[in-house]
Amino acid sequence: MPPRKRTGRARPKELRGRPRRRKVSPLQTARTSYVDYKDVELLRVFISERAKIRAQRVSGNNRHQQRDVARAIKTAREMALIEYARRPMTQRRGDKRRGGRGSDDRRPPSDRAEGDHAEIGESDEPMVAVAATKED
Repeated sequence: MPPRKRTGRARPKELRGRPRRRKVSPLQTARTSYVDYKDVELLRVFISERAKIRAQRVSGNNRHQQRDVARAIKTAREMALIEYARRPMTQRRGDKRRGGRGSDDRRPPSDRAEGDHAEIGESDEPMVAVAATKED
């Protein structure tokens, strides 16, 4: 049988860039032999800001380490040591869906007059009592 042709994107050696440094796992730098689900500080290294488990290529773990880390993170989540999901708080300047209004007035803009306010007693004009008269 003839050898298979390579169909990948291999470039000639002279066109290749600098060789990439292999990522070093935080487990190897900490000299950890066992991934403990109670070691929350170590597990947070392998979790993104939205509380997702980081990929093997991002964290630098090998397959065995990644499997152990994922199992430990899932156990720590069940024990409520680590949150399942985290939403980063962002400051909003105005809700664009509601037209950017800051008030609680839910009427469409066409129904509101220029000086119309959401609550009674907030207008600029004094309140005038109008007596009802019966005309015969």
